[in-house]
Amino acid sequence: MGEGFSLVSAIAVIFAFGLLILVHEFGHFILARLNGIKVLEFALGFGPRLIGYKGKETIYTLRLIPLGGFCKLYGMDAEIDENGNQIIASSTDPRSFSNKKVWQRMSVIAAGPIMNLVLAVVLFMIVYAYFGIATPTDRNVVGSIIEGYPAQSAGIEPGDRIISVNGIETPTWTDVTQNIHKMPEQEIVLVVEHQGTQRAITITPIKDPTTGNGMVGISPEVVYEKTSLLESARYGFQQTVSFTRLLLVTIGQMFTGETKAELGGPVAIVQAIDESAESGWENYLAFIGILSIQLGILNLFPIPALDGSHLVFLLIEAVRGKPMNPEKVSFIHFLGFVFLMCLMVAVTYQDILKLFAK
Repeated sequence: MGEGFSLVSAIAVIFAFGLLILVHEFGHFILARLNGIKVLEFALGFGPRLIGYKGKETIYTLRLIPLGGFCKLYGMDAEIDENGNQIIASSTDPRSFSNKKVWQRMSVIAAGPIMNLVLAVVLFMIVYAYFGIATPTDRNVVGSIIEGYPAQSAGIEPGDRIISVNGIETPTWTDVTQNIHKMPEQEIVLVVEHQGTQRAITITPIKDPTTGNGMVGISPEVVYEKTSLLESARYGFQQTVSFTRLLLVTIGQMFTGETKAELGGPVAIVQAIDESAESGWENYLAFIGILSIQLGILNLFPIPALDGSHLVFLLIEAVRGKPMNPEKVSFIHFLGFVFLMCLMVAVTYQDILKLFAK
């Protein structure tokens, strides 16, 4: 994580996690209130309570483990009284979750993931409106280096100017790429200008397996063009749709074996948030937007303890015409929660091993 995990890094990580959880749970909270459902507790985090505030009817709490949160709704799950007995809210109580129509309950459950997608649109919109849209220039100046490609090992740096390729002058980025693309796996000579000094570099482009083009791992210079609020909203929506589609395609490829399944736990996410914060506000906010999309979509998967499983049980209820046994449903969600916690511990362990292996 850079040279060390500073106070600024910690604040960046806490803000990112807090925003994602807050927005998600607020979606459940506001739809519950709009549908006349009593909210017993609105919590950020799991485990022991650190601080709490009792509102008119809802307890607002901050808990020890900052890896999630919950919105406890009256009548959604069996309650435990002071004697340790389970109490199920009366189905005749007008403020009970179980007394609401199926579509109302589904709207409350779906509101969390939907709010995460809305957050992504808003964050992308802020980036586009305030920082602008990244637009590559056609100047023959290197904007960035792709790690692991020949340009990195050859010592080419961002800001270098590509004067020529194999003796052919390259005044534009289009000239640079065209002349490199047609020489895959063939040794070429680049004349590179670095801080006013020119030098010849011999380099061998690798072959792109998809296009067959030669690639040395350089990207063009980028400028940021600011847009109107309306245009930013449109671009933010398009970006959210694009990342959502990419996520779903990637998950599908993992299931079919086309792509290697790699899970990142809290440690990997913290490291990625820290790195995005170090690279600038626009990258930091955009990365939180991407995380928000992932949280929203993955929560819709029919895995017990996630919102998707609640939606599945409600669909079953709509088809059967009667609810499932609440105690059985609670037990299934408990097993799902235990599974998710075990999975989190496993991927966190793998993240730590990778971290110390670097």
